[in-house]
Amino acid sequence: MLGASFRSVNPYPIKMKEKLKIDIVSDVVCPWCTIGYKRLEKAISELGITDQVEIEWQPFELNPDMPAEGQNVTEHIAQKYGSTIEQQKESQQRMAEMGEELGFTFDYFDEMRMVNTFDAHVLLEYAQAFGKQTELNMRLTTAFFSERKDVSDRNVLKQALLDVGLNAEEALAELDKEEARYNVRSKEGYWKNLGVNSVPTIVFNRKSAITGAQPVDTFKQVLSEVIAE
Repeated sequence: MLGASFRSVNPYPIKMKEKLKIDIVSDVVCPWCTIGYKRLEKAISELGITDQVEIEWQPFELNPDMPAEGQNVTEHIAQKYGSTIEQQKESQQRMAEMGEELGFTFDYFDEMRMVNTFDAHVLLEYAQAFGKQTELNMRLTTAFFSERKDVSDRNVLKQALLDVGLNAEEALAELDKEEARYNVRSKEGYWKNLGVNSVPTIVFNRKSAITGAQPVDTFKQVLSEVIAE
């Protein structure tokens, strides 16, 4: 959906000397978000514009009502999308192959559980202030998809924070602060009110957006057009 209008978001024009701002609306348990980001990252690298881009991750929960105990992934996908076990296995195999091409491991297994990701989003907001948001996002995504870990478990979250060099105790304290939780809820509502209902949604300079894990060449074309404006 190239060219979707987001002009109402930012009333001030982007100056040519400013970095290209990219907002990625996503969830850490969304496989297409991971593939989309890795393809975007590759496009940015191949264009040689890494130092001209600023990325900010925006919260979106695929399953905001997911209970604390989570739900078996096979059962969850069947219930939510009506997919058979055979269809899911085929999809997971394709996902694994695409991930391998991008240097990412999708390790699906029978006992895998879909979990609640709200706490992860609170911590990603915390990480943004320290320039560690992308690093933490990928650490959590890797923990979930590659290491068979529960990213709703506070011990797992703590280790992820430590792995990227953040103050784990200070960050985890945010999870019990009403202001921090309200901030994430507000941002989720903000993007939904703009019409974002699927992820990944990738927004360029808060003026135009594309959805889905687009091919690298598509990202390169969009990036080139935005920079040329």
